[in-house]
Amino acid sequence: MKEILLCKYGEIVLKGANRRYFEDMLAKELRYRAVSFGNFSVRYAQSTVYIEPQDELCDLDGMFEAARRLFGIAGVVRAAVAEKNMESILATAKAYLPPFLAGKKTFKVEAKRSDKAFPLSSPEISAQTGGEILSMMPRLRVDVHHPDVTVRVEVRDTAAYVHAGQFKGAGGLPVGASGKGLLLLSGGIDSPVAGWMMAKRGVKLEALYFESMPYTSEQARGKVLDLAALVARWAGSMQVNVISLTHIQEELVKHCDEEYFTLLLRRFMMRLANRVAALRGCESLITGESLGQVASQTMQALHVTNSVAAYPVFRPCIGMDKEEIVQISRMIGTFETSILPYEDCCTVFTPKHPKTRPEPEKVEAQEQKLPYDELLEEAYASLETFYIRAKF
Repeated sequence: MKEILLCKYGEIVLKGANRRYFEDMLAKELRYRAVSFGNFSVRYAQSTVYIEPQDELCDLDGMFEAARRLFGIAGVVRAAVAEKNMESILATAKAYLPPFLAGKKTFKVEAKRSDKAFPLSSPEISAQTGGEILSMMPRLRVDVHHPDVTVRVEVRDTAAYVHAGQFKGAGGLPVGASGKGLLLLSGGIDSPVAGWMMAKRGVKLEALYFESMPYTSEQARGKVLDLAALVARWAGSMQVNVISLTHIQEELVKHCDEEYFTLLLRRFMMRLANRVAALRGCESLITGESLGQVASQTMQALHVTNSVAAYPVFRPCIGMDKEEIVQISRMIGTFETSILPYEDCCTVFTPKHPKTRPEPEKVEAQEQKLPYDELLEEAYASLETFYIRAKF
């Protein structure tokens, strides 16, 4: 019996004249992911992408999970293929459905007849299929309101498909449909979630990580690269850019008032992010900041750092509390890596009493104590880039 995947569209169904653009992007990404799992054909029609194995070596289980993590897909179905006649549909249902119905008490059948030339109506298809199931498993009963299992029969353009359950997809828009953004990726919980959330809105991710060796370690860098790889399972392959802030932080300690350390450091980060974004063709910056979570994330502090950004700064976690962010991090698989106890540059030289309501002119006065341009050039010269290939 032949089994395929049916991927149902999410928001793409709402697109108008440019819908084909989104469909092509979705199919392209599915073909890219399919390479890891064997020889699959990928095509789309009637608001559905069909993923069909071409030989017995194909890993349908792996492809199923990879498709579920693809933004732009609302639901994924494993379905048995039948010929477009009731004899074949009923035989397929009889052979394919028992494992899905085993141990269940109730079911119902829903039919969708996209091919209006098919001689039976949707209710007639449902009735015949339901009768076949009851003759095969007489202990089951029909419950049209709250069934344990919903069996679906879809009569489409070239074949009919029988399945028993749609699994939720990632939703959102295909990655790349909304442009490219530079994610300021730390080793914490929030920034991977922020990257995932923007990728869900169709943003192709590039990442930037700031380190402070020897105050931070190789393990800290490895942790961030691991986080990028976990996000890449959803968002696709990406590059991670690494810049050293060691000398900048040492100069801040020597010349500036302690209460301004974090704010000044974040303004350095924003200016360096501007340059990396320009280098990599990014159109926005993305951070994991949440309003009021720490001293550098008050309205006044965010204004001070925003004022040196040359691109829109997206903060998808801004209105979320920590528990909401943690829930998403667990769901996307980054939480356990994020809580590994390796330091990041923002925990180095942390002031005891940081400014929470900074005045821009006073922050700028602190900057005048530093050889600002020289420090920026030195830091930018330390840029290293790592390519993270998505492992779906």
